[in-house]
Amino acid sequence: MEERPIRSIIGEQKPIFARAETSVAAAAKLMKRHRIGALLVMKSGRLAGIFTERDALFRVLAEGRDPAKTHLSQVMTLNPRTISPDRPFGHALHLMYEGEFRHVPVVENGQPLGMVSARDALGPDLKQFVADLDTRNHIGEILG
Repeated sequence: MEERPIRSIIGEQKPIFARAETSVAAAAKLMKRHRIGALLVMKSGRLAGIFTERDALFRVLAEGRDPAKTHLSQVMTLNPRTISPDRPFGHALHLMYEGEFRHVPVVENGQPLGMVSARDALGPDLKQFVADLDTRNHIGEILG
């Protein structure tokens, strides 16, 4: 699970971008349409931030801001941690765990290629993780 390169996870993923001037309401509609939990926010052709479901909840709704009048630049996470597509997925999971966030933009040569999320650990990776835990538990039982 942890050794699989991120490039294999994002595959042919087309990154979903929004401009920093985009309203939160428009961003939420874009996220719903693409069924994603985070957007890459661009400013002057560069990755400026990331806007997530948590940002919408904690920085917009909980603060009483108007989603139609609030721009992503006001509530996004600035300069998010990024990762190279050739790094192992386990490194991305470690970044998420240590930083207490759920999404990591994948960037190569300054260009965003996509995003990995904690959810990417589900499916085949989760099955492998459970199998690894079962093996460790079984070994622990044998060794006493």
